[in-house]
Amino acid sequence: MNAVVYVNGQISDASTASVPVFDHGFLYGEGVYETLRTYGLEPFLFDRHLERLRTSAGMMHLPVPFSDTELLASVKRTIAAHEDRAKSIPSTAGAADPREKYIRVLLTRGVGDLTYQTDACPVQTVVIIVKPLTIYPARTFTEGIRLSLVGIRRNHPQALNPAIKSNNLLNNALAMQEALVARADEALMLNQAGEIAECSQSNFFLVSRGTVLTPPLSAGLLPGITREFLFELAAELRIPAREATLTPADLAAADEAFITGTTREVTPVAAVDDRRIGTGLPGPITLRLLQHFRQQVAQLAR
Repeated sequence: MNAVVYVNGQISDASTASVPVFDHGFLYGEGVYETLRTYGLEPFLFDRHLERLRTSAGMMHLPVPFSDTELLASVKRTIAAHEDRAKSIPSTAGAADPREKYIRVLLTRGVGDLTYQTDACPVQTVVIIVKPLTIYPARTFTEGIRLSLVGIRRNHPQALNPAIKSNNLLNNALAMQEALVARADEALMLNQAGEIAECSQSNFFLVSRGTVLTPPLSAGLLPGITREFLFELAAELRIPAREATLTPADLAAADEAFITGTTREVTPVAAVDDRRIGTGLPGPITLRLLQHFRQQVAQLAR
């Protein structure tokens, strides 16, 4: 695997990087993470991602053992190590962008005895993964993707709150596995009330009569960083955008739909299962938002 990994200050090749089996992130899923990408080798919306990581950690009483400045320095050091490694191995562009990076920051409770006591782990574990950014085919944005409305429901906030970006991703994984069986590109998940919540790896939006709508945080979903940025883009374009309770019935009346995410940017949705959205092609509002998004981030890549 063409990746380098930072583990508690030490950077190594992915094949040799490791954490102890008594790490509570491995034993109990006690950890949080953030996924970032670069534009022009600069981590995009880094401050917002770190604010969310701190919020997630606080919701599970997990100390954060670094400042934003310290973590950014570690991320850039890991990016530089990956750049050095890339010079010594053959290029395998394929579905990856050799110019940009995928970054995953993980923070776990650390190594400790087999107990749920939060003070059992005196030192937290910090992991940073850097690898080439996977790019999606151009048709993803010109033709749109297909979602599958899956049977797996989103975690109830009083069970495992989706607002915590937790290392425990079994709920998401099961949903995506169901979508893959249906030959879909993403899984669309409902909450316990039967309302649309979010996708397994992204936030969901639809467009109805010129207004962009997305489920409210109270529906039980992760407050996406790109989701938040989308509202800002819509305001700049004077496109009405707001939160609204959505159900599967709203899909039939939607004129357009799209998903947002760190690696997905603004991706048009052509259909949900066998139900075509609008004309079945990316709609004008979706394309305006995608274009504006790319214009904004292009400034970082210069």
